[in-house]
Amino acid sequence: MSENKGFQLGTIGALSLSVVSSVSIVICNKALMSSLHFIFATTLTSWHLLVTFCSLHVALSMKFFEHKPIDLKTVIGFGILNGISIGLLNLSLGFNSVGFYQMTKLAIIPCTVLLETLFLSKTFSRSIKLSLSVLLLGVGIATITDLQLNMLGSFLSFLAVVTTCVAQIMTNTIQKKYKISSTQLLYQSCIYQALILLITGPFLDQLLTQQNVFAFEYTPRVVVFIVLSCLISISVNFSTFLVIGKTSPVTYQVLGHLKTCLVLAFGYVLLRDPFNWRNIFGILVALVGMILYSYYCTQESQAKTEETSLQNKPNEAESDPLLHVENGATKLNDLPISKGTFWEADKDLRA
Repeated sequence: MSENKGFQLGTIGALSLSVVSSVSIVICNKALMSSLHFIFATTLTSWHLLVTFCSLHVALSMKFFEHKPIDLKTVIGFGILNGISIGLLNLSLGFNSVGFYQMTKLAIIPCTVLLETLFLSKTFSRSIKLSLSVLLLGVGIATITDLQLNMLGSFLSFLAVVTTCVAQIMTNTIQKKYKISSTQLLYQSCIYQALILLITGPFLDQLLTQQNVFAFEYTPRVVVFIVLSCLISISVNFSTFLVIGKTSPVTYQVLGHLKTCLVLAFGYVLLRDPFNWRNIFGILVALVGMILYSYYCTQESQAKTEETSLQNKPNEAESDPLLHVENGATKLNDLPISKGTFWEADKDLRA
């Protein structure tokens, strides 16, 4: 019982760290991009990952965690896939309207549910599916403004959704398969994510912004915000792997939409972003969906615990949504984005 309580406290801590760090980096990146006009999102993400790797390498040398070797092909493939998904999300936003990009982010949850059902044989109850539908409806009302379709943008969005879903599912399954911690997985994979984005980032950013990252004027104020963003990203990247490992990819996406609602609210309170009754109504509907999701997952987890107790087996329930995990669960990124600064998307800016 005490072990189960400790696990729940660890999960709550991971969820809290993820929310605080993600909202912090969104605010920091918004100031960096909107006010200081540093709009090179993919390159910034590569710096985030490089700083994360360096900080973890120092932590390893100080024996804060142990290095546990994993199959090299798995790690390289996983790292490259994560890097590609970040680049595709940024390209999706660059070639689509903001509204269609928000639809892309909303599609990640149903796509994840579908993939886990088909390939991992996980089941999701009708109640869980209903709560997720309410959540997605609310976020859609709050964030989607326009829908403009084009073939290239739609294709990029499709690739972005699939790669993001697979990468997040792999984050969960690799930790369980190799019995490694989120820190061990992040340390071994983020260098490959950083390398692929360091190579492709400047080209993608120039394609999207028509500006050269190397020709940008790096004033002391810009440098300070970049350093601050990189430092916060350590917590963002760590908490991302931690949450997915302790809960599931679906739960992580639910948490991401909670962060989107919080960013909308903080943007209005702190930065005086435009806000209307549609945003408020959408956020309220989304919160109802999150509460239902948490409630149903908790109920299912308790039922599973009682069943295993009767069979005299240890409780292997994973974790709660915003506390426990559903029987098969699972960015980005999630930022509310203004059309002028689409680079504010948090997947990327999440790394």
